[in-house]
Amino acid sequence: MAVIKPFRGLRPPRALAKDLACLPYDVMNTAEARKMAEGKECSLLHISRSEIDLPADIDTHSDLVYKKSVDNFGKWQKNSWLVQDKKPHFYIYAQTMKGRTQYGIVGCASVDDYIKGIIKKHELTRTDKEQDRMVHVRVNNANIEPVFFTYPAVKEIDDIVSNIVSKETPEYDFIAEDGFGHHFWVIKNKKTNLLIEKLFAEKVPFTYIADGHHRTAAAALVGKEKRENNPSHKGTEEYNYFMAVHFPSDQLKIIDYNRTIKDLNGLSPKEFLKRLECGFVIAEKGTKTYKPKKLHNFSMYLEGKWYSLTAKPGTYDDNDPIGVLDVTILTNQILSPVLDIQDLRRSKRIDYVGGIRGLDELGKRVDSGEMKVAFALYPVSMDQLITIADSGNIMPPKSTWFEPKLRSGLVIHLLD
Repeated sequence: MAVIKPFRGLRPPRALAKDLACLPYDVMNTAEARKMAEGKECSLLHISRSEIDLPADIDTHSDLVYKKSVDNFGKWQKNSWLVQDKKPHFYIYAQTMKGRTQYGIVGCASVDDYIKGIIKKHELTRTDKEQDRMVHVRVNNANIEPVFFTYPAVKEIDDIVSNIVSKETPEYDFIAEDGFGHHFWVIKNKKTNLLIEKLFAEKVPFTYIADGHHRTAAAALVGKEKRENNPSHKGTEEYNYFMAVHFPSDQLKIIDYNRTIKDLNGLSPKEFLKRLECGFVIAEKGTKTYKPKKLHNFSMYLEGKWYSLTAKPGTYDDNDPIGVLDVTILTNQILSPVLDIQDLRRSKRIDYVGGIRGLDELGKRVDSGEMKVAFALYPVSMDQLITIADSGNIMPPKSTWFEPKLRSGLVIHLLD
């Protein structure tokens, strides 16, 4: 069963929360981070993307960048921009997007649960990205940013959350620049904290990484590293745990994650369309944006026109947790055999566009000449994600996009 425990969070004063909180480090580049931090002296980006305080040509993985992160982290605490709670708590973090609100429990997950597979994953991680975040966790001795977990909903936990948010004033409550609402409560009642911990231990057999596989791996590996380097290790130290926001799966919604391709692998548009007829029923939709209507239906933008592509029976396997996915169909029927894109993680000919940007973004990138063709996919469901994780399978790269993204900086977990 899942181990989730309260912790003494390091948090900003209420007046600073909106300016200090920021998007996760990995959804932006350095230039975008600099722009986001403009006019926000206390933004956590000075810690999570500390290269923004160094010369523009700095190597983002250099020792100077990590040192700057540590220096800034110390400064934020010295200035009381981040203050540690005196007692351990669970926290409630809610997000509102387009009228829909999802409520998560912020607590510490167990390093042992990650090692044993009680925390389940659905994506592969890259060693270089793991190493970068491991250094960041190690030098700051803290989980600066949370990871995004889900679990099968438990009514008793839902009831606790509902009772608190309906009666208590949130510690933080603001609308970010993207229009999404962020609401945060501190669970101060000791009995309630103990009950939440007990309910997870009794009623949640597994938790699932929704977003943040690299941060999760880095946090768990640093915890494992610290225990191996501690001759007096007891198993109760803070480094045995890392920070995660746990959302019930029935409150989450995955949005589409789309693809743009730089070329047609030497084919003319006419030849390309002809090749696609083998696996798809193709219908031209004209210049008006076309969005996929259901599973196994795709939209394609090519030479100023939108097309509906419906996969023909026999090109997919609805009884296979991976074979049923539209990302698998696209890869097996188009990307690999027709466009000769064999390494989806490293190919420079393909780029991925989160559905939050809208399908118009696909049209813009093709019309600009940067890309030749774009594909929009029907979103993966939460049931599919959990089924794949439970079966021990791994999704193809860039299969899921969760929105809203967690804001970093509302609470931090120290490893000592």
